[in-house]
Amino acid sequence: MFLKSVFGFVFCILLVVFGLTDKLQKKVDKVIKSTFEIEVFSMDAKLFSKEITGDLPSKFSDNNFFEIKKEDILLGYAYVSKAPSKTDEFDYLILFDKDLVIMTSKILAYREDYGGEIGSSRWLKQFKGKTTSDELIYGDNIAAISGATISVKSMANAVNNVLKSIKILQQKNEL
Repeated sequence: MFLKSVFGFVFCILLVVFGLTDKLQKKVDKVIKSTFEIEVFSMDAKLFSKEITGDLPSKFSDNNFFEIKKEDILLGYAYVSKAPSKTDEFDYLILFDKDLVIMTSKILAYREDYGGEIGSSRWLKQFKGKTTSDELIYGDNIAAISGATISVKSMANAVNNVLKSIKILQQKNEL
């Protein structure tokens, strides 16, 4: 258990310092290609000042929010982060269109023995079409999954916080 915690901590530090791992980047690329129906694109980090990001409900750094472009034409945005599960964290991706409406979400890496059902495309579909004016509520407009309560609540909170953060960034004319 201790080694698992140490490995998780080291992995988080590496992700912050060096960006996405090759394995995660390949998964992100695959989802972008299928969602936007493109083969060639650029994924450029969208940078914000620390004064702005410090007060956001979600973490926005130079390696987790990206503009997705094809030939300098903005197609949308990608947000990659982690959320807590019962004893570890899972990596997730949210893709937005250019108007910041959620197009899709994906669990990139789930590290628990139970609760992996949150990675099913059927469950994740409920986030599609959500905007900054939506509020996600577990058990109301976010379906529960037996055996994955902590992860379901965590993903709902994570998406809520990303949407709230984007709303603040829009209000500050950063997006």
